[in-house]
Formats: sequence, C-alpha cells, structure tokens
Amino acid sequence: MIAVEVGGEPIILLPQHAALLPQRRLLLVADVHIGKAVSFRRLGVPVPQGTTTETLQRLSGVVDAHHAEHVVFLGDFLHSPHAHAPATLAALHRWRMRHAELRLTLVRGNHDDRAGDPPEALGFEVVDEPLRVGGLALCHHPKPVTGAYTLAGHWHPCVSIGRGLDHARLPCFWLGREVGILPAFGAFTGMHAARPEAGDRLFVVADDRVHALG
Repeated sequence: MIAVEVGGEPIILLPQHAALLPQRRLLLVADVHIGKAVSFRRLGVPVPQGTTTETLQRLSGVVDAHHAEHVVFLGDFLHSPHAHAPATLAALHRWRMRHAELRLTLVRGNHDDRAGDPPEALGFEVVDEPLRVGGLALCHHPKPVTGAYTLAGHWHPCVSIGRGLDHARLPCFWLGREVGILPAFGAFTGMHAARPEAGDRLFVVADDRVHALG
C-alpha cells in the first residue's frame, strides 16, 4: 500500500488494483468487466472459466480487509449484454447477499452503455460521470474536470519492465497533474501501456505490493 494525496483527499493505493479513501471508508474500483469471459465464449473464443468468481472473491477480500462501507465502480462493471447470463447474475446475487449492507455506486462507462445497468435487485446507485466527492471527480473516462482532480479507469494502464526475454508488463496506477487512472480490477482484462508526461507519477503493482517508480 502507498498513501498519496490528490484533490485534497488522502488516498491509499492498494495492490488489489483498487484505491481507498480511508476517511470516507470508500473503495474505488475500475473496469471490473463482469461477464467478459462468457461474452468471448458466446463468440466461440476459448477463454478461462471462473473469472467472475475470481473477481468477486478478490473484491470481497479488499472490502472486508479495509472495512469499506461504500464501493464506487469507475465504469465498465458489466462487459456486454451477455453478462446478464443466468449463471453470471446468480454469482452477482450471491456476492450481493454477502455484502447486503454495502453501498454500491456505478459511474457509467462505455461498456455499461452497451451492457445496460446492473439489475435493480443488486441495489446499485447508477450515475453518469462525473461523480463529485470532495475535491475529486470520479469518472470512467480519464479527462480533466474543472475544479477537481479526476480519478478514472478505462485505460487499464501498465508499464513494461525489463527487455527481451526478461520482460514483463505490470499493472499500474498512473497519476498525472489533473487526472489519475486506476489499473483494471477484473480478472480477465487486457492492459495498455501508460504514456506518462513530465511530472506524472507511476505506481506499479508487483508481488502483492505497490511500488513507486522513480
């Protein structure tokens, strides 16, 4: 974990690819992409089973570990209309029953526009971006918002470490001067290389720790 401050808010960057606003007991999670695997299988693409269960177990772990009272999903909670498959919805309902008192908010992203909002029975508050929280603008798309610091998803940022055969791509938090981007949370998501500008800060997730890059 690494503590930073943006938009006047203390934030803890977590190795579980999430960020915590400790004073508010608010957990930020980007790009969960529930139902992505089933969407690929509907297209005939062989992909791993159990990614929804893995993602929800990880989410439960971070919620429980930090006693979160509110989770804000920064867009792309559901991947596509296929995420409404019975087995996927059943897993979501079981997860929600375990966390019945937890407040859930979804800031709609581009995939949510296609997939539709989560079923009402899951008890989400669903809003369009930006969602203002103190000095922060919680968004899906990483764009500046006047008078606030933007925290967003969408990009699935990573950095490349090493070269040649000794090369790896690692998810990262990418904090710019006006906009910060969280790594994707979902177990079955791709990554895109961060493109930092002068003054940007990168924090890489590796070995269940968050490391600041010099």
